[in-house]
Amino acid sequence: MAKKTVTRKKTASKKSAAKASSRKTSARKGVVAKPAKKAAPRKSATARRPKGPVWQWSAVETAAAIRAGAISAVETVEAHLDRMRAVNPRLNAVVVDLSEDALAAAHAADKQRAKGGELGLLHGVPITIKENVDYEGRANFNGVPANKDLIAPSDSPVVSNLKKAGAIVIGLTNTPEFSFRGFTDNPLHGLTLNPWDPDITCGGSSGGAGSAVAAGIGTIAHGNDIGGSLRWPAHCNGVATIKPTQGRIPAFNQSATAERPMLAHLMSAQGPLARHVADVRLALEVMSQRDPRDPWWVPAPLVGPKPKGPIKVALAKIPEDMDVDPQVTAALRQAADHLERSGYRVSEVEVPDINGVWQTWCDIITNETVVMQEAAMLKVASEDFHKAWGGMKTEANVLDLPAWMRATAARNGHIRAWQLFFEEYPVVLAPTTVKPTPGPREDIVSAERVREIFWGEIRFISAINVLGLPGAVVPVALNDGKPIGVQLIAGRYREDLALDAAAAIEKRAGVLVQRLWEQMA
Repeated sequence: MAKKTVTRKKTASKKSAAKASSRKTSARKGVVAKPAKKAAPRKSATARRPKGPVWQWSAVETAAAIRAGAISAVETVEAHLDRMRAVNPRLNAVVVDLSEDALAAAHAADKQRAKGGELGLLHGVPITIKENVDYEGRANFNGVPANKDLIAPSDSPVVSNLKKAGAIVIGLTNTPEFSFRGFTDNPLHGLTLNPWDPDITCGGSSGGAGSAVAAGIGTIAHGNDIGGSLRWPAHCNGVATIKPTQGRIPAFNQSATAERPMLAHLMSAQGPLARHVADVRLALEVMSQRDPRDPWWVPAPLVGPKPKGPIKVALAKIPEDMDVDPQVTAALRQAADHLERSGYRVSEVEVPDINGVWQTWCDIITNETVVMQEAAMLKVASEDFHKAWGGMKTEANVLDLPAWMRATAARNGHIRAWQLFFEEYPVVLAPTTVKPTPGPREDIVSAERVREIFWGEIRFISAINVLGLPGAVVPVALNDGKPIGVQLIAGRYREDLALDAAAAIEKRAGVLVQRLWEQMA
């Protein structure tokens, strides 16, 4: 029996040798042998699905699971669409349903993986886009019914970069008229609610984005920020974000009828909201790829040199005229303690002229808007917009041309002072708001109430825009069941330092939306 086995092995060996000789002969004669069919990637024996429902996975986990074959892009997208259908009717966060396109993109993503094609960082990962950037073939409404004819001829750079990385857009999220309010409501789509509590605002102007991602609709939500429109919704909805340095992420809307004014462009930024700091970091990397349509884009590295340890953090002293809620003070102290326990050294110090910085922001953005945009906006805007915008203007100084030029020059001095401050304190820990989250339409109560909110409550948010600095927000605690976030500010193009500090806080505070999901269930 053993001898027969040996004989069969020798025969098989001779046949293999003959085949190999035949291939060599064919190659010498110039005959090209047909390549063997590439086997489709199969599910890895070690590929494991993350715990919990698919829509609860982080973007990092989702991308890894799809890449490993633990789940298909189609199954992933279907899970998020099911979640959207379950919770969005109550929230009104997603106002344009792209289910059909998303499923088609998911099928294409799975085919690409099966062929062994190159996969992007977000291959098959469901996301949402704010409805104030160009999305090819669709109107860029920006919360305004009169914008129905502003059909986007192409994707904006941020949308293009996300799609190139393999992300799948499942819907467009709500924004207030002209994205100019801190509360998300408009006559086109209506009011967006906060998933934690319908009696508090979801923030604005990226309120739809914050509400959606907190509720589990998409793993990453795109938003933008000119006066707090990423950081304020992140605080209100209990999620994380980064407002990048101006120039980090390219921006452009081909549908726009005119170029943006200079300072509005220099103070605004595109960015991600997500439930995990790691997801914010991943989305930042994807969004920040070059696009030649933005002349202000800067090819700065995403990671800079690490400061000598322990890294000193400045806990910003709050101006005496700001009435701070005790729960906000407790959250700031808790965040400082988390940083201390993570190896940072925290000291409470006064940051450079936060009041003057905020006033410069308010004066510049208001006067530029009055000159360049106000008449056209008011002509088509709702009564609510008129009230809110009127309130925003109350704290601004009316500037003639020389005064406006002096204000823009003062901006340089403020940036320089902060840059020098970062030489000693690479990170600043500051509040998002010093008061509990207000009601969903509180900016139309009165002009005085708008002033209270922007000047008296979220001063540390809006002020940072005029400096063009990166600012991260991470949730820290719940106050009466409502999330409280803190802001981490770093030097120009040092998003990495802000996100490192945010991640250190998150590691100890936990991911708060998990409590939200229990509540919603």
